[in-house]
Amino acid sequence: MNIFDHLKERGLIFQTTDENELRKAFEEGPVSFYSGYDPTADSLHLGHLVPILIMRHLQLAGHKPYPLVGGATGLIGDPSFKDAERSLQTKDTVKDWGNKIQKQLDRFLDFDKGDNKAVITNNYDWFEDISFIDFLRDVGKYFTVNYMMSKESVKKRIETGISYTEFAYQIMQGFDFYELNRRHGVTLQIGGSDQWGNMTAGTELLRRKADTTAHIITVPLITDSTGKKFGKSEGNAIWLDAEKTSPYEMYQFWLNVMDEDAIRFLKIFTFLSLEEIADIQKQFEAAPHERLAQKILAKEVVTLVHGEAAYEEALHITEQLFRGNIKELSAKSLKEGLKNVPNYEVQAEDNRNIVDILVQAGISPSKRQAREDITNGAIYLNGERLSELDYTLTDSDKIDGELTVIRRGKKKYAVLTYA
Repeated sequence: MNIFDHLKERGLIFQTTDENELRKAFEEGPVSFYSGYDPTADSLHLGHLVPILIMRHLQLAGHKPYPLVGGATGLIGDPSFKDAERSLQTKDTVKDWGNKIQKQLDRFLDFDKGDNKAVITNNYDWFEDISFIDFLRDVGKYFTVNYMMSKESVKKRIETGISYTEFAYQIMQGFDFYELNRRHGVTLQIGGSDQWGNMTAGTELLRRKADTTAHIITVPLITDSTGKKFGKSEGNAIWLDAEKTSPYEMYQFWLNVMDEDAIRFLKIFTFLSLEEIADIQKQFEAAPHERLAQKILAKEVVTLVHGEAAYEEALHITEQLFRGNIKELSAKSLKEGLKNVPNYEVQAEDNRNIVDILVQAGISPSKRQAREDITNGAIYLNGERLSELDYTLTDSDKIDGELTVIRRGKKKYAVLTYA
């Protein structure tokens, strides 16, 4: 199967320039291609992963990637479908974030061997020394204001107000494509569906300035079956940096996707063959309560992003918390697994009687209720049922000398830390 058709079958392609020309280019290949990432944060997130995966699919098929870090465009900010102008970051901040993004890209592409090894690029390299006058004369003259205003990505902002800085962004991205073509023979750009206007600016510049035909592939905006978007602008970002979203949190995210989304996401976010996914689908539909598709999805994506050891640890935390085996986990693992449960810092002067602790930590609403909870066997200390009303916490109740886990009933957890 032509790699283009394979990507379509997996649901990885939303919009393209001429499909027949793209198929022909891939058949005649190898094709040099790029996808750009502006350092607007110190990490990429799940919304960036789909174009990265397309790059990996293409590299595995023998084509050559030139991933681009937007060291220059990151200083400006893309206005595409944004309600307001981004806050401008300092050059040092953008450079630091760019270096972190470059390291994240290393996980997914082969930069070391083969004729089609990936080559990292940074658009600051060609924007750093170009003068404003030269840019206007050599690049700006190929764009009419009418053409720039016709882009859907900026129409809304033109109505409410857009700075010239952001308005010129599409020309900068178009120039990236031109420079990558001139320097490396790049003829294909990959990006999000919201980037179509900026990307066609590049094909137009190549046509007019270099008499060259180039291609575009946009990836679909990934949403769940309710239409909810994955991405940091929605406040639900799943970051690729383990310090911002732990492997356990990422594992839980995929483990909890809805049944309606699981098979589609296996096609988009994993490298399992379509035949393997079809087999998983049969088993999943026969016993959806076992959540086989979600478990495989979580395993594949966490392993891809963070490695097998991180996946094994995420699975271990999940299984031990489900079984209530708190003492089988380290303090570090518990901090990951119970990150979003209430925390209470026990002060040196606090009474450490269990009844008082339950009330102080907000686990039980009153001392009377706390006594009833203990008497009824609803209170667990580090995974073990507690029955003594006069029990007093000691240092031996601290896991790794750091924290204590209390559970009320089946699901209500609290973590005690110590001042």
